[in-house]
Amino acid sequence: MRRIHVGNALSAFGLGFTVPYLYVYVSEVRGLGAMTAGTVLAVFAVAALIVLPFAGRAIVRRGPLPVLVVALVLAAAGSMSLGLAGQSATVLLSAAALGAGQAVMQPALATMIVDCSTTETRSRAFATQFFLQNLGLGVGGLIGGHLVDTSDPASFTLLFAIEAAMFLVLVAVLATVRMPRAPRIEGAPSGADGTGWRQLLGNRAMVQLCVLGFVLFFACYGQFDSGLTAYGVQAAGISTSTLGTALAANTAMIVVAQFAVLKLVERRRRSRVIAAVGLIWTFAWAVAGYAGLGHGSQAMATAAFVSTYALFGLGEALLSPTVAPLVADLAPSGMAGQYNSAFALVKQLALAVGPAVGGPMGASLKAPYIVTFLLFSLGISVLAVRLGRHLTVVQDQPLAGRSRVVARGGKPAEPVPADV
Repeated sequence: MRRIHVGNALSAFGLGFTVPYLYVYVSEVRGLGAMTAGTVLAVFAVAALIVLPFAGRAIVRRGPLPVLVVALVLAAAGSMSLGLAGQSATVLLSAAALGAGQAVMQPALATMIVDCSTTETRSRAFATQFFLQNLGLGVGGLIGGHLVDTSDPASFTLLFAIEAAMFLVLVAVLATVRMPRAPRIEGAPSGADGTGWRQLLGNRAMVQLCVLGFVLFFACYGQFDSGLTAYGVQAAGISTSTLGTALAANTAMIVVAQFAVLKLVERRRRSRVIAAVGLIWTFAWAVAGYAGLGHGSQAMATAAFVSTYALFGLGEALLSPTVAPLVADLAPSGMAGQYNSAFALVKQLALAVGPAVGGPMGASLKAPYIVTFLLFSLGISVLAVRLGRHLTVVQDQPLAGRSRVVARGGKPAEPVPADV
């Protein structure tokens, strides 16, 4: 588990070098224009949507480690190619390879963490992963900002080379990992017949969690770099430097709060923790409304806008030890890879739809934008409470009975009564 976390942190560190500067690199440094830069960002989402339905079946059949190694090599090749590309076609193909590799990493790493943890330790394991991811992205972005020079394409090539190297370092680290024997479905049917997907869609709790996950990612992550940014600039008069400060506040909140809230989260019902996140984000959107629609000073508007991002970070810190372990505990024996990939697919859909809806609204329909996403955040709380009624005792609160029996093969516990 320690080696998995170290490798995961290094890959996030590499991603931090390029993610904040990708748009500028394509549009300005390579001189390919805003249209191509926007298409590159769309290609990342499309590539993920294409590969994720097949990634789950591959993880189930082959195990997460071989699939992850292939994804890392593909991502490294795409990253290095992107750093050298000068034509639109090459840039788009490189972005597709990098996006596909990154997309498959998520469920593969999540499945490895599942296989190396127990029901009792899983929340802490995923919280550690999320903490290291954000720390790696933040440190990588900070160092990358000092290395990059928009007048020198070679400086961007260096950033992409560092990113590719970090992916390969993760391959080297994983080569030393000896995974425990996890259940595998031998002779599993191919993804074409849809057997795995039919089984997943027959799991009512998992379907409800996917719906809840879509709303979570749509109402938060899908707005960070699009609608909320446009709203801040247009309605609240926020400068670009303040946007950077807001993102830093989000990361700082996660780093500071992650382990502070972990013990609290571990001893609470997961469905109620997610419901609490919905209420926190509702308040965050109300604060954002004050920043852009209130009548305070510019200093007050700036403070409110930065606070919005910090509040979102607090919600993220509560979610990281809650949602991913719940996906794993809902999966039948040997099907964690399929379930992790399905949830990653839902996340990518939300991240694709969120900016398309939120961007135009945040820029031109300021009050409706705030009201819309405030209601979506309240919807998170409602959906979470409803989900809790379909979870077993151990799925909803693993430490309640100190039981290792989960819905992954053993006899399930009795459902939690709706009035508990």
